[in-house]
Amino acid sequence: MSEAAPLRIGIAGLGTVGAGTVSLLQADPARLAQRAGRPISITRVSARDRGRDRGIDLGGYAWSDDPLELARADDVDVVVELIGGSDGIALELTREALRRGKSVVTANKAMLAHHGAELAAAAEMHDVALAFEAAVAGGIPIVKSLKEGLAGDRVERVFGILNGTCNYILSVMRETGRDFVDVLAEAQALGYAEADPSFDVDGIDAAHKLALLASIAFGGKPRFDAIHIEGIRRVSALDIEFAEELGYRIKLLGSARLTPAGLEQRLHPTMIKKAAPIARVDGVFNAVGVDAEPVGLVMHEGRGAGGGPTASAVVADLIDLARGNRLATFGVPSSALADHPVAPMSAHRGCYYIRLMVLDQPGVLADVAAVLRDQDVSIEALIQRARNPNQPVPIVLTSHETVEARMTAALAAIGAFASVLEPPHMIRIEQD
Repeated sequence: MSEAAPLRIGIAGLGTVGAGTVSLLQADPARLAQRAGRPISITRVSARDRGRDRGIDLGGYAWSDDPLELARADDVDVVVELIGGSDGIALELTREALRRGKSVVTANKAMLAHHGAELAAAAEMHDVALAFEAAVAGGIPIVKSLKEGLAGDRVERVFGILNGTCNYILSVMRETGRDFVDVLAEAQALGYAEADPSFDVDGIDAAHKLALLASIAFGGKPRFDAIHIEGIRRVSALDIEFAEELGYRIKLLGSARLTPAGLEQRLHPTMIKKAAPIARVDGVFNAVGVDAEPVGLVMHEGRGAGGGPTASAVVADLIDLARGNRLATFGVPSSALADHPVAPMSAHRGCYYIRLMVLDQPGVLADVAAVLRDQDVSIEALIQRARNPNQPVPIVLTSHETVEARMTAALAAIGAFASVLEPPHMIRIEQD
């Protein structure tokens, strides 16, 4: 073991994940070397602030103020890119490392969601690896599961809770009855949400991850631009209360599947039956489900962010590279990645929850039912609160399966009624 040449790595970015990776590699190098078949040695590091106290010992490593030096250094075999961002220096570093024949391990889902096909082709051209287990769902080994454990199966659908911040907010809203703005402020105070939370609560972070999962699951190029994205800002405590009454939980769910219309990729608040395994995943945890043939449903659950869990995924990729295990970036050769047609949301078939705030007047419900009838939308359940004549009251209904275009047209007509006081609120329902 001691005679084997070490795998020499350079780490760019020493934030939470970068520092966690250094700490994990320092904690028990002998055990990691035994698993990897040779030592894994940090030779260089790079970050913006050399003087910052990160709680780790960096004294034994060469420091590069310019991250690109890691790609050019003779004493670096693998560049670990933990800078982040879809473009800029992270992308420049990754391109340069691959061009110079160095493998790259990254946690950068944004970069891969936007440039993954290009970077996968570059890795193959230069006969190196581009590994990204840490980019999707933190410490959950879902990338390895799809690329290796389920390689013999035909994936029919991949879905999941892919953002811990949103899952925490929705969980606390359900447990306490408080509204979104209040719980978001608490999440920010606790460090679960950023000062600018839009990347999380508007669904961008989770959609980046969904693009990567869909690419591996269905052998296509990552297409972030093809994902229908809705965040959680419009989910109210009232919606969560009605969901509970109807037997559902609301989660920000990403889902991808091949349909006759093309690849459907959608990320939005979703009502899920309480009995479903994923409905019970609360707090900052993530979960990913894979429906595949012949294995059936496989569920993965764990911590989706944080220094420790994400660092564990980085180190798992490094161990694979040290062993000489190298798979195609997205599971198939880059030249074989398909350009799947994009299935429009208007073609989506499903069931729906609709909440209306209306004036309690005679004939309102009959008018709503007539519009739904004209669009061939069938009502499954209806909740109407106690009467309060000429005052605002909520009306909630759920539909049987229908085409989204019909539901959208119906809601546009209903929203134009003078008795409807705010735009109708729609949440999609997953029945399986």
